[in-house]
Amino acid sequence: MDGASSAEEGNLCMTFREGGERKTLERAMRDAGRLPPGQSLTLKWPVLHEGTVPRFDPKTWDFRITGLVEKPVRLTWDEFIRLPMKEVTADMHCVTRWSRFDVRWEGVPFTEVMKLVQVKPTAKYVMVQAEQGYTTNVPLVDLLQPGTLFALKHNGEPLPAEHGYPVRLVVPHLYAWKSVKWVRGIEFMAEDAPGFWEQNGYHIYGDPFKEQRYRTDR
Repeated sequence: MDGASSAEEGNLCMTFREGGERKTLERAMRDAGRLPPGQSLTLKWPVLHEGTVPRFDPKTWDFRITGLVEKPVRLTWDEFIRLPMKEVTADMHCVTRWSRFDVRWEGVPFTEVMKLVQVKPTAKYVMVQAEQGYTTNVPLVDLLQPGTLFALKHNGEPLPAEHGYPVRLVVPHLYAWKSVKWVRGIEFMAEDAPGFWEQNGYHIYGDPFKEQRYRTDR
């Protein structure tokens, strides 16, 4: 058998092993109640986003907190990375029907950002703002959950550029389009309003276990 045939055989065996591992893990997650309906487990991390990957310049990057607050706040990159951080292990479910499990994120908890402003009592929702005008809406109560954070690291390493470097919001219990890449700020609001994908037919909330993929009020 020549060298090329040996390599092909090795790749085929690896594919079978990966396929068997994936199916075994998927079955375990389903049995544990962790795999939402309509989802499949992936061992990879697919790249999906609107627009191009923005360039990061720490000298010009900032994070803005606006809307229903007593005084708006602007943080530089140096100020943002000095905020308290923690690690969260959580599952990730994409509306395009793949799921990843036990992902380790490290970053600034949303609750730490909340300490920087005095939010008005009428604030019930947040519009998350990112590069290139991307937005998504999230109820404030969901952002206050202990697993929600502005992630700078993924599985112990800095976020890859295509996955949101330098900062990505992570809201583990909602579909991953709510976990905004390249986040640049938050706006507190009294009423809910659709963000980018919500205006284009995606569900206003996005609970994976209820399969809230698309809007039904249009």
